[in-house]
Amino acid sequence: MSAAKRFLHDRFVGIAKVVSKLLPDRTPVTFVGSEATRELCEAIAQSRPACVGIVTDEGLVSLGVVERVTAALDAAGVRHATYSGVLPDPTFTQVEEGRDQLLAAGCDAILAVGGGSPMDAAKVIAAAATNPGPVRKLEGRMKIKQAPLPLYALPTTAGTGSEATLAAVVSDAETHTKYFVLDPKLLPLMAGLDPTLMLGLPPHVTAATGMDALTHAIESVLAKTSTRETESFAEAAIRRIFPDLPRAHAQGDDLEARKSMSLAAYYAGLAFTRTSVGYVHAIAHNFGAYYGTPHGLANAIALPHVLDYSLVEAAPRMALMAEWAGVGDPAASETERAQAFIAAVRELSGKIQIPTTLDALQRADIPSIATKALAEAHMNYPVPRYMEQADCEALLENVLA
Repeated sequence: MSAAKRFLHDRFVGIAKVVSKLLPDRTPVTFVGSEATRELCEAIAQSRPACVGIVTDEGLVSLGVVERVTAALDAAGVRHATYSGVLPDPTFTQVEEGRDQLLAAGCDAILAVGGGSPMDAAKVIAAAATNPGPVRKLEGRMKIKQAPLPLYALPTTAGTGSEATLAAVVSDAETHTKYFVLDPKLLPLMAGLDPTLMLGLPPHVTAATGMDALTHAIESVLAKTSTRETESFAEAAIRRIFPDLPRAHAQGDDLEARKSMSLAAYYAGLAFTRTSVGYVHAIAHNFGAYYGTPHGLANAIALPHVLDYSLVEAAPRMALMAEWAGVGDPAASETERAQAFIAAVRELSGKIQIPTTLDALQRADIPSIATKALAEAHMNYPVPRYMEQADCEALLENVLA
């Protein structure tokens, strides 16, 4: 059985390499800096939408972030309506509610304002608005037949890079199982990277989202679909994250650090949307499904353990990332430089107070989490080293508090 699964995974990787080369080479028109919100809203106005539907969450409404965006839309002469019912790990029900509310308001364009959850919900709302029927039918690869409503993005965290990706994750409201909607049509037309929208982020959110961006960059480099182009994006992200994430965490009002991290998340998004991710994400998705663990935190906890496991096959790739991170002795062997990179990841996590274990994890859940994580990874991710059930269970034992 294991040999058959490995054979199927190898076939998947071969297909993924071909598909990754066929993806459209398009990136969003992107505005960067303290005026990015205004510039994006003025650019949206030039397309003369009847009404822009803002997709966000109540937290950003209460913090006044959405008011800043609506003020910019008002100044640009753009009518707007807001759906703020997005919760962490958005569900198909929330997507349907948002679609119905914004279409009833006459919206013919969508602006995502928020972190990963509003971004995911906005993408699927834009697609569901032009593809009638149950939203669930959009789940999977290339299921969006009609072009979505024009989609724009204003990220308020520096982590998911969703403003630069062609994927969205939506959960089942009852089972909490996560489902993927993957289609190049989900890539936003324009994005604004405005560091002033991130100044109020609490340190723990800055830490978790920053490690999410780092995970995207690392897993992109380790993926068997990695290319010279995606490596250049990942390199740009890694070179920023190691020095600037601790700065943004320690000094939340450091505008330059916030800007650097927003760019890092964006570059990492450009990288992994072309290569996909790996075991870290597969495990993290299940931590989220079982325990509600925030995605960035789940990635951060799993990351060094997966790197340890992958070392035997991926030392050259990790040695390259060690150079980008500015760690390790250039004269040392590839394995030694790779080990220095893993140590640097652990050191970075420690600096920003990421826990080394997951308190919620229960030993009794480990076999089923491992089974589900491997099922997700082996048919979706071009991982550098194949992992068996026993390997994954042993890895998860190390995450126990």
